[in-house]
Amino acid sequence: MTFEISFSGQVQGVGFRPFVFNLAKKHGLKGFVSNNENGVIIQATGCDNLVHQFYQEIILKPPPLALIKDQSIKQIPDFNFDSFKILKSSKSEKLNLPLTPDFAICKDCQSELLDQNNKRFNYPFTTCVNCGPRWSVTKNFPFDRANTTLAEKVMCENCTAEYEAPSNRRFHSQTNTCSDCGFQLCLADTNGEILSTNVSNIFTEIGQVILDGAILALKNTSGFLLCCDARNKEAIQNLRKRKRRPNKPFAILYPSLTLVKEHFKICDEEEQLLGNSVSPVVILSHLKSKNDLLLNHIAPGLKQIGVMLPYTGILKLLSETLQIPLVATSGNIHGSPILSENGVAFGELIGVADFFLVHDLNIFNPQDDSVIKYSSKNKQKIIFRRSRGLAPSYFGFKEKSKKTILALGAHLKSTIAFLPNDHIYVSQYLGNLDHFEVYQRFTKTTSYFLELFEQRPELLLIDAHPAYQSSLFGKELSKKFNSHLIKVQHHIAHFASVLGEHTLFDHDRVLGVVWDGTGFGSDAQIWGGEFFLYENKEIERVGHFEYFNWLAGDKMSLEPRLSLLSLADETMSDLLATKFTNEELKLYHVILKKNQLKTSSVGRLFDAVASLLGICDLNSYVGEAAILLENNIVSLDFDKEEFYPFKKNSKNISPKLIIKSIFKDLQKGISQEKILSKFMFTLAKIIFYMAEKQKVKEIALSGGVFQNASLVDLLIDLKGKEYNLYFNESFSPNDENISFGQMMYALHIEKLGS
Repeated sequence: MTFEISFSGQVQGVGFRPFVFNLAKKHGLKGFVSNNENGVIIQATGCDNLVHQFYQEIILKPPPLALIKDQSIKQIPDFNFDSFKILKSSKSEKLNLPLTPDFAICKDCQSELLDQNNKRFNYPFTTCVNCGPRWSVTKNFPFDRANTTLAEKVMCENCTAEYEAPSNRRFHSQTNTCSDCGFQLCLADTNGEILSTNVSNIFTEIGQVILDGAILALKNTSGFLLCCDARNKEAIQNLRKRKRRPNKPFAILYPSLTLVKEHFKICDEEEQLLGNSVSPVVILSHLKSKNDLLLNHIAPGLKQIGVMLPYTGILKLLSETLQIPLVATSGNIHGSPILSENGVAFGELIGVADFFLVHDLNIFNPQDDSVIKYSSKNKQKIIFRRSRGLAPSYFGFKEKSKKTILALGAHLKSTIAFLPNDHIYVSQYLGNLDHFEVYQRFTKTTSYFLELFEQRPELLLIDAHPAYQSSLFGKELSKKFNSHLIKVQHHIAHFASVLGEHTLFDHDRVLGVVWDGTGFGSDAQIWGGEFFLYENKEIERVGHFEYFNWLAGDKMSLEPRLSLLSLADETMSDLLATKFTNEELKLYHVILKKNQLKTSSVGRLFDAVASLLGICDLNSYVGEAAILLENNIVSLDFDKEEFYPFKKNSKNISPKLIIKSIFKDLQKGISQEKILSKFMFTLAKIIFYMAEKQKVKEIALSGGVFQNASLVDLLIDLKGKEYNLYFNESFSPNDENISFGQMMYALHIEKLGS
């Protein structure tokens, strides 16, 4: 009997075909396995029970990196195959499968790198079916070598033998290379003069320049990193100065989990995350002993540090050579996207790096490192950046759409989402569209998605803000493709992102709490402290923080003192005089009298509290005041659950009353620790007060404010059995989730996919 079996999901680039081949041989089946535009297709001839046993074994014990979304089996006319084969991939229709992300180097490949008797000893591009670059080198699908940037390299005799050997873990490994047929590293100075290409000692040379205090621009397999000795204060300060990054924390590359554990107390979830196939930057909060260098130079003012382990052969060999923590931050200049081309890097980073480690692997889809944190108490996962290892596929989508939909997201922390088939694709983090280079990558990524799937968008979704570059670009595309254009309000998209992640659209009533820094409201004011009710397939704004003055445009998000000025009353005049010059105060008071633009932003409330408490008056990077504020929270005293008044008898919440109450505590000499505890309890109480007022037990929370792990933990602790809380988990709560939220809104609220 002959059966046709199909699998869809993350089944390409994960060793699925060689796994099926060996399993078919084990069960004595004949036929073939192949990649196609939908995933993996199998035709197998054998006894009915053996074929079904084979089918069930694939479902129950797939390859380690595979994620099966759908599967099917059906009997077809008998065919007498002479053996079982892996056939060349075919594509007869448009692409309809998830795209495979990059995978961290596996333990087997790491061992080979360090084994002097292995032919891949010191070969930094060592990969197999279980690891290596995927999305970063993909030009087209199905995932075959010919559709990647590795196509230019022809496998040598030894690699070909591995590729063709069923018992080898490189059996049909599309990224297979070795030092005889693969890619070459090159160490160069800032003039482009080649200093070394010798793989046997190049890492020793690199290690020495780093130990001497130099800054290295290192081309990884997903883009450039800027590296220096994490113990060298002068090198770190040079990097900060050259990159124009005075205070923003750097990520640290540790050589081993053992050394991480010597410096940090980590939980099981953090340990698993550090070493899994994603291998992101993990934000760790529990230093075992005070380390002034880590606290004061790598992460100024913070008690948390982003840590990662080597996830490529290049990083592994560098780490093994030095055996020290290294700063490893995105290879770009301030505001620009991560660089990936050698020539561009030499031009852009000439004043930043002292040396360049480059290679000839072409990176087609550059990606920053993903960044993830677990809350300290309840281990709630919070994604700060979704990129390498996570993008571009999303596996929680179960609906069907008859229309092709493109969502262009927000302006800051931009991403795009595309629905051309049965799957949703959400791009890696792209950046701030104020910067021309980021905008270029944003438009290029959009074009690539359209070309890859050979689809034109029938529906185009944009943010309601009329001046967002993503919205303006969406209007251009809608004219070009004659697409129906839909504007989705920013905070409603945030809310819809959580509803979509947790399949809450089939629930009767859900309260949406969306707190962030800024977003264009339907009344043309700046929203950011919103409460929505999802009911009867509709979303209604049911409350918000009372409006206060939005000052000086984008400058307000850069200067927390302006938020304090906007929320302060006359009793705080002496305090304000310490934060502004007389000329500044006169100018701003004139502006305040004429100002018409208002905001409800909780992000700006955080800024005001940070300024009021003397934590931060001027941000040197986005969200600095809020991050520093969280890091000043010592503990939350549940036995003395105190909070500030927030005008319970009103429909909306008064941020001015909260600020006034905090100022009174300051005048009484109440400690900063106590004030911050009361402030956090106040925010939690506000959420549960609104839930009680709306008679809702289901609460969905999104927006950048919910990157605050202390607030997240507090809410989980206070919810009891009465409430169910839902947070973004597959996406960041910040504006990266807007494109996905726009898509969810279109499909479930507007019902535009039918």
